[in-house]
Amino acid sequence: MKRNLNFIEAGSLLETNETTSVDLTKIYLEKINEAEKLNCFNTVSAEQALDEAEKSDLRRKQGKLKSRFDGIPIGVKDLFCTKNIKTTASSRILSNFIPSYESTVTQNCIDAGLVSLGKLNCDEFAMGSTNKTSYYGPVTNPWKSNKSDAKLVPGGSSGGSAAAVAADLCVASLGTDTGGSIRQPASFTGTVGLKPTYGRVSRWGTIAFASSLDQAGPITKTVEDAAALFEIIAGHDPKDSTSSIKENESFFDNLNSSVKGMKIGIPREFKSDDLPASTQKAWDDCKKLLQSNGAELIDMSLPHTMDALPTYYIIAPAEASSNLARYDGVKYGIREEGKNLIEMYEKTRSTGFGDEVKRRILIGTYVLSSGYYDAYYIKAQKIRSLIKSDFNQAFEKVDAILTPSTPSTAFEIENEPTDPVQTYLNDIFTVPINLAGIPAISIPFANDENDLPIGLQLITNSFEEQKLLNIAKNVQDTVNYESVPKNWWQK
Repeated sequence: MKRNLNFIEAGSLLETNETTSVDLTKIYLEKINEAEKLNCFNTVSAEQALDEAEKSDLRRKQGKLKSRFDGIPIGVKDLFCTKNIKTTASSRILSNFIPSYESTVTQNCIDAGLVSLGKLNCDEFAMGSTNKTSYYGPVTNPWKSNKSDAKLVPGGSSGGSAAAVAADLCVASLGTDTGGSIRQPASFTGTVGLKPTYGRVSRWGTIAFASSLDQAGPITKTVEDAAALFEIIAGHDPKDSTSSIKENESFFDNLNSSVKGMKIGIPREFKSDDLPASTQKAWDDCKKLLQSNGAELIDMSLPHTMDALPTYYIIAPAEASSNLARYDGVKYGIREEGKNLIEMYEKTRSTGFGDEVKRRILIGTYVLSSGYYDAYYIKAQKIRSLIKSDFNQAFEKVDAILTPSTPSTAFEIENEPTDPVQTYLNDIFTVPINLAGIPAISIPFANDENDLPIGLQLITNSFEEQKLLNIAKNVQDTVNYESVPKNWWQK
């Protein structure tokens, strides 16, 4: 079987009976076993996966397929509740939690016949940009620099989801994006990461970080794969009050790579002297590529972009402090014994949460407290409205916006900044999109001088995922990025 099989190719192999879902599932389970060094999976649900695969093969024989992608093995971020399969959010406090229900996103995948290989490692409660905050240890990026043998971060928080796809441990995966948690790891691992419009994919049954920012999306090997998997998970959900009623579209069937006549915005605020030369070159090359393919480049401004990061780190922790108040050792999750109820709460939360989660809870509680609510939280919400307004005005003049996905390529695990603020700066190009609630995609474009992937970000207006995917496909088909990491992690 071809290495690095993508979602569409896997569907074709199953359709032509060149393989079976059981055989595919066994191959990927073996790959996962051989890649323990990467630490991508928190839970491997081998027995359930093989059972799902057998049922898929039977449906195929009977001509009762659930979808054209029935039987394809995927990985699921350990933030989606999965019935009878442990769901931890990569936190000690949920290390024994086995849900009795299925999230809407994973149920949609079940309804399409997809096979879940297990739960993918992530930053604890999706709080992080490196995947080092996980209770189960850091995920290692399958890529390595050609100048060093040092282990690299995969990005976060969906680091396990991106690394697993890049290392070919699953055909595709599901992640979540609160401030860049799909796009940043996609950029670091040479994969495609789609963050949809807020409300386009149901949040029901997904463990919440910041409810007004969280959005589920696919991490895949190609734009076509992203379109297909996005189509499966998107759609209105009456169980989610923020779910859009907009009718789902045939994103995969409607893919069209033409950009002729489109206007592509280049925001001045994303230009920086600190941008690595290789990233700047990739950005410039992509501008030329789109121009040569018939698009018009438009110089433009997003004046409140520089306010996005501090705004995000007020709103997101505030919502996190509220969402995480439910983890008290009473209803579910771990419980530490205490002499009284208050002591039990204190011990449970002190030992159950990691340092980064505690930091964000404290920040969030502070900005929501009496005397600081108006000064910080309300002001941040006002700036958020200005950021959204900037994008609305921009999309009156342009069809899409092109930027780098991240300020750098993947960096060494051991050289992660000790200052949390420096770590937060990894999200500087991605958080404005979450604050505005609009869709964006990161696609691999080139490798830097160290042979590490560089991702570029495309952004469109709300509910314009089809246009977004079409432009991304144009770039993908023109540049034809095919670089993959070497299999150094195999036993």
